Amino acid sequence: MTREFSMSYLTALGCSPPEMTYIAKQAGYDFVGFRSITPHDRKFSAVDPSISLSKNKEMLRKTKTALNETGIKLLDLEVVVIYDGVDPKEHLSDFEAAAELGGRHVLTVIRTSDRHQAIECYSELCELAKPFGLTIDLEFVTWFNVSTLKGAIDIVKSAGCDNGGILIDPLHFHRSRIHPNELENVPKEWLHYAQLCDAPAKIPATQEELIYTATKERLYVGEGGIDLASILSKMPEIPYAIEIPNVKRIKELGVEKFARNCLQTAKEYLDRSLLPQ
Repeated sequence: MTREFSMSYLTALGCSPPEMTYIAKQAGYDFVGFRSITPHDRKFSAVDPSISLSKNKEMLRKTKTALNETGIKLLDLEVVVIYDGVDPKEHLSDFEAAAELGGRHVLTVIRTSDRHQAIECYSELCELAKPFGLTIDLEFVTWFNVSTLKGAIDIVKSAGCDNGGILIDPLHFHRSRIHPNELENVPKEWLHYAQLCDAPAKIPATQEELIYTATKERLYVGEGGIDLASILSKMPEIPYAIEIPNVKRIKELGVEKFARNCLQTAKEYLDRSLLPQ
């Protein structure tokens, strides 16, 4: 099987979905992933509403055109935040937009400490997304309420939805001090795609540092201290979403060259660290 790669939003910081699509094509990716789902609670808003594909029909049209012209496929949309008081039905239009663009997966994170609410909301999101052929992939994030693989497994297993899944980000995997063998507890059908990045082996001591390095200072694959080979060797062959935000390098190289470097270094690492495909 040939490895497939997607360019995630954070690798092309600040670019709109159409811009990302053309850059992904020029840089040699197979897929693209957009951050175009805005949490309805402003406290947790992660994106400028102007790039929300479900609310900005002109942006949706331009994005669809870009995907059609380039042949790039949409891997995932992010990010649905499960927080206190969230109404999953508010994201129905986001799922409609994802389906219109041929998307496959929707990334979600959990920022409520109420386990019961988290399970109920996650389950409802899965049911809402199912008619559109979408999976709901839960990412455990170091500074969110569900911050470990064990916690993510608990939510997905308790919800019991056949389109549920878990997204592995090596950065959070490493920073949660998870042993790669724990991946054996994850049903392979839950792993639809995985993120790919690197970072220093040393784990930041404060939440501020965790957030800063995760969103602005990640490293090329193989450049840091994360034991990526051990993590990836426990996973099935699935698309890799390259998520390597690095503000300094993007400024120095430009988005396209930086994205190209991200892809090339990832391929080189995988070829020398895992069995070539």
